[in-house]
Amino acid sequence: MQFLDKTKIRIVSGRGGNGMVAWRREKYVDKGGPAGGDGGKGGDVYLVADENMSTLMDFKYKSVFKAECGENGGIKNCHGKWAKDLFIKVPVGTVVKDVKTGNIIADLTEHGQKVLVAQGGRGGRGNARFATAQKRAPQFCEPGEPGIERELILELKLIADVGLLGMPNAGKSTLISRISSAKPKIADYPFTTLIPNLGVVRGLNGDGFVVADIPGLIEGASEGVGLGHDFLRHVERCRFLVHLVDLTEENPFKNYEIINRELEKHSHKLASLYQIIALNKIDAVDEDKKEKVLSEFKAVSAEVYLISAVTGDGVQKLVNCMSEMVEKIEKPVSEVVVEEDLGAYNNDDSAYEITKASKDTYIIVGGKIGRLAQVTDARNTEQVIRFQNILTGMGVFEKLKSMGVKDGDTIIVGHLEFAYYADEFFG
Repeated sequence: MQFLDKTKIRIVSGRGGNGMVAWRREKYVDKGGPAGGDGGKGGDVYLVADENMSTLMDFKYKSVFKAECGENGGIKNCHGKWAKDLFIKVPVGTVVKDVKTGNIIADLTEHGQKVLVAQGGRGGRGNARFATAQKRAPQFCEPGEPGIERELILELKLIADVGLLGMPNAGKSTLISRISSAKPKIADYPFTTLIPNLGVVRGLNGDGFVVADIPGLIEGASEGVGLGHDFLRHVERCRFLVHLVDLTEENPFKNYEIINRELEKHSHKLASLYQIIALNKIDAVDEDKKEKVLSEFKAVSAEVYLISAVTGDGVQKLVNCMSEMVEKIEKPVSEVVVEEDLGAYNNDDSAYEITKASKDTYIIVGGKIGRLAQVTDARNTEQVIRFQNILTGMGVFEKLKSMGVKDGDTIIVGHLEFAYYADEFFG
């Protein structure tokens, strides 16, 4: 299976249903009154962490997700049906970011954890809602609110207890295949591992812990050189690191320092993780080099192990140490700052735009204005007057005046078209 750990998707929550203008007309009911129902609420959009997913590959083939819209209100005070919410499954360990703001919306680290990323629009009220003692026959209703549209970045960070790091061909894949049931590709050329591999290792207490084999790092990895930079995010959640060093290299200690510099450049948090050093391929070097390199590493770390991932020499001691450290070192606490208010990402429903189509024609478009126009009957004087009052309250006519509108000019809003007269709108 191909591995995909970063992608972009577009989500759209459901629009609320429009209210209804209707009247109660029954044979033996005199003056039945308004009976228009409310529109239903549009569907919300949620992201849900699912442990059965291990990659974001599903989003390569589908990147646009739309929730259902609410049903319009009906006659006889029948309310429109609420739309079903949309639940989008993502792998455990997914960080969700908003493309527009760059803010982190959620860090989904547990199975079943869910987050609301776009709220559905509210349904509009029917004319029955506007009946009062003074206005017993309201001729208008409300349109439903629009849905919210957002672009999100999904970034997967694998959940592992231990991260295996090292230069290409240091033996990480061989080691994880020996200590777990993982079957990564193993070969004698650099960058054999192209994707992170996870393996479950049996600990001293009988419980298992998860080890992640990360593609090899080289100098410049933090700046995008090689493959390691793309996968460094996967070790950010580890309790500690096992740094695998190839003893057959000319200067093993220098390679160790190069990797640590790249960790520091990527993030201070990553560089500060506890490290166990495993000097690999002891079966391929002589005793003199082995002792020389061991003394160099003993000077910088208390946990240094001589192993051969191929023959298995020293591997069990390393696994025992890893098991003990898993018990001692707690899982790192997520430092992700999650946004709390979704309101800032709602569509600006009060926004509108006025275009001068010709010397005497103005076209008005906008979320709330456009939807109000949809539910306004041009033949109904009461509805038209209410619509014009709303435009006045929103400052539309003041803006038209600043644009040079004159008496008799044509104003077009959706399917509505009327002539402008200053004394009518400004008294």
